[in-house]
Amino acid sequence: MAEVRKEVTTAARWNDTDNIKPATTMNVALSFLGMVKLRVSTKTLQAFPPEFIEGMRARAFVLGDRDTAKVEKDHDHSWCDHWDKIWRENRLPFTLGTDTDVHIWVSINSQSESAIEWSKPHPNFEKQTQFLRDLCKKVPKCPLTGKPGVELMTTNGQSGKDEYQSANAVFEKHGDVVVPSPNEHFGLADGIGDPVFEGQYPPDVEREKVRGRGKWMSADRGYEGWEPIATGEFILGHPDESQELPPATLPPEFMRNGTFMAYRKLHENVTTFKKVVSEQAKDYAKINKVPQEQAEEILKAKMVGRWSDGVPLSKYPTYDSWIALQTKMGFSAADFKANPMKAAFAQLAYMKTSDAVDFKYGDDMKGTKCPTTSHLRRVNTRDYLDPTNDVDGDNPDATTQLNKRRRIMRRGLPYGANDFKEKTDDTEQGVAMMLLGASLFRQFEFIQQQWIQYGMDFHAGNNTCPLLGDHTNHDRHTIAVEPKSGGCPFTMQLGKEKNFVDVRGGEYFFIPSMTSLRMMAMGTVDPT
Repeated sequence: MAEVRKEVTTAARWNDTDNIKPATTMNVALSFLGMVKLRVSTKTLQAFPPEFIEGMRARAFVLGDRDTAKVEKDHDHSWCDHWDKIWRENRLPFTLGTDTDVHIWVSINSQSESAIEWSKPHPNFEKQTQFLRDLCKKVPKCPLTGKPGVELMTTNGQSGKDEYQSANAVFEKHGDVVVPSPNEHFGLADGIGDPVFEGQYPPDVEREKVRGRGKWMSADRGYEGWEPIATGEFILGHPDESQELPPATLPPEFMRNGTFMAYRKLHENVTTFKKVVSEQAKDYAKINKVPQEQAEEILKAKMVGRWSDGVPLSKYPTYDSWIALQTKMGFSAADFKANPMKAAFAQLAYMKTSDAVDFKYGDDMKGTKCPTTSHLRRVNTRDYLDPTNDVDGDNPDATTQLNKRRRIMRRGLPYGANDFKEKTDDTEQGVAMMLLGASLFRQFEFIQQQWIQYGMDFHAGNNTCPLLGDHTNHDRHTIAVEPKSGGCPFTMQLGKEKNFVDVRGGEYFFIPSMTSLRMMAMGTVDPT
């Protein structure tokens, strides 16, 4: 641990002089059993929240990973047969810890090798990986069993034989030009609206970043109504939005400045997704008298809450307004054809602007612009759930009071081959998700259970998220229209045979501060 700690990237801000952005970064997280193996004191471990102690596998019913109507016996693991081997064999019931348990999670992020070799990692990536391999070999073997003291888990992926879980940006080919893309494998732009909290950015940067990403209070406060969320919602040991400090371990320094992470691998069934969208678009095109291609783009936008390039449906609700913005900002289809690289960077630049995130839902309570049950409105409800909202009118005073305690930081990348071959349900692709927050229960688990796998808060009964939800029992997604528009409402049938996204495993981890890492490395976690 002492050697790994030296390689961990700190939170010190990068600049052009003293602290230059590194070619690679390394971060470390620990499972509950990992801290047990490191002999962290029992009194310290007892203070951790129960959901973290139990782990993601034991929370499968809460998360919707197991069918509550099919309660298998505890020793029957068939419900997770589709998980990757590393997670399928992690924390098996009725065991007190085995060689297959995951104790430490290490991430290595890398820049590209060069401006030409986009898809290849910087040489430092392999250097850091080899450092971990060599370090594990240095740890003495167990004198009783002769097994390695620390072993790299090489049972990743569906094959169960991958040395590590790789992840990388999706690259697209426009003619002979290969460009980086913000899309995942469904072809949808991702990673746009992460929350902004106090102290995350310098004041001049915060002023721009917080709009649409913080909490909306009122027009006469903050930055045009937006304020950063309390630090304690994401970093332990700081006041949260209730002006309280979360429960802490003994010693308090062990948990302070750390956070919790839900690591979750999501497989994307690309063939199923494209097939459903294409088939439903045929009916939509006939009813609304639009071309098939346009109908497909509209349906994807109505499912997600954004057009496929990340433009928000709430601000640009019609196909024509979307195309007009693309043309204005320089990332239209014609722009990609003329100069793919320039258009790609224009799209990436737009996604970082406040225009991509600065909107609310109080003026669209019926969801005629952006469906109330779309993915975006579920995972970040903004001002929609303010009890003072009127379904028949705009409420400029609506706030995000009921939403600001359910935000999560999202880090992650798509995984899958960048070989430009057609992706199917059987090929290996998806998103490796890292979801961060001060409370796994209040933030991640609540969103997953109540908003993704349930629809009551959105007046949708048991209907689930059209993108991430389980559709085996309820597969409808209703698209409302403004009555005066003359359009026709449309109900998508998402299909009960197969979900668009399957979970391939995961675990709950604690990401310690540098102080906490030092305490564990020195064996000085003293709860007295």
